[in-house]
Amino acid sequence: MPRIPPTARKALLTLHLVTSLGWLGTDLVLLTLGVAVQRGADPATVYPVTALLGTVLFAPLSVLVWLIGVASALLTPWGLLRYRWVLVKLVLTTVMVGLVLFLLTPNLRHAGDLGAALPTRDRADLVIAPAVSTSLMIIATVLSTYKPWGRRPARPAAPAAPARPTATARAARGRRAPAGPAGPAGPAGPAAHDRATTRM
Repeated sequence: MPRIPPTARKALLTLHLVTSLGWLGTDLVLLTLGVAVQRGADPATVYPVTALLGTVLFAPLSVLVWLIGVASALLTPWGLLRYRWVLVKLVLTTVMVGLVLFLLTPNLRHAGDLGAALPTRDRADLVIAPAVSTSLMIIATVLSTYKPWGRRPARPAAPAAPARPTATARAARGRRAPAGPAGPAGPAGPAAHDRATTRM
């Protein structure tokens, strides 16, 4: 994946921070509204507002934060699976997006439709879900700030195959005359041959 220039990387980081803060802020607003109903606020007034926030703002922001986070990892030296903290943050964010899209947003719409008729158990869920989402968002922010655990270990490289001799090396080896253990003239060498001739 090609890297982007520093200016574009800073712009992407700024966009990631802005959308993440927007997600956290919306989370806190939903948590505040859910607690307000538990403390006596009119659910017929509060729950339609929470449904509007969840549908128009919270769900799109969660998807946008996930997409920008993945793009930031892929287009910067951090990588997506290279560092443990990036991988943990990716898992946390993916879980949060799934909870927002498939659990919290439908519950908010259901609460907006029922208003004061919403059962007590479902009202408690509208407090627990934003509280869990806010906690996970804070953990993800801490991971981005402190960047713990370092880099994931790289896979061990496969052993290199032994180099095969080239055709030129084989030809040169073939042209070289075999030498005996005592010298190039054979087992006894030229000196022994001369001594044998003198005795004759």
